[in-house]
Amino acid sequence: MLDIENSLVLVIDIQERLVASLDKDVIVTRVGKLVDAANILGIPVIASEQYPKGLGHTVPIVASKLAPDTSIIEKTSFSLLREEGFLEKLRAYNKKQIVICGIETHICVYQTAAELVDSGFEVYVVKDACASRNKYEFKQGIEAMQANGAKISCLEIILFEWLRGAKHPKFKEVQALIK
Repeated sequence: MLDIENSLVLVIDIQERLVASLDKDVIVTRVGKLVDAANILGIPVIASEQYPKGLGHTVPIVASKLAPDTSIIEKTSFSLLREEGFLEKLRAYNKKQIVICGIETHICVYQTAAELVDSGFEVYVVKDACASRNKYEFKQGIEAMQANGAKISCLEIILFEWLRGAKHPKFKEVQALIK
């Protein structure tokens, strides 16, 4: 199961032009709740932006939730791990469990998850905080990640794995995110 002390969240490409082609309220809300929970629990978050000059920046609702010291990595590779220095930066956090969400499930999320698994990380895909423009491609992306060794999960499972029980000091604060 996930452990707060060993987790890091990757938010992949929740950008203006990509979100515009989706059911944006759902994806933005779920990603926002994941980031809020990570902030409450002291879990580091890294965000990426695929070619922001053309696709825009992280949507304001999510960007406003990112802690001021959050790394936002501009990328042109589909896998975040192909960006120079990123793997070293990730390893510097000394976290083995990477919780990943984002857009497009079958491209950037999939390729990043596959390379994370290949690099020895435990990868937890937040299925209900991922999206693709096409439902078939979304499904294929999720299935490919699972076949490659990623664990497929959802927002509530992840939040409650982090908490482990109602006696956690941040339980009510995190629980309020999903009420």
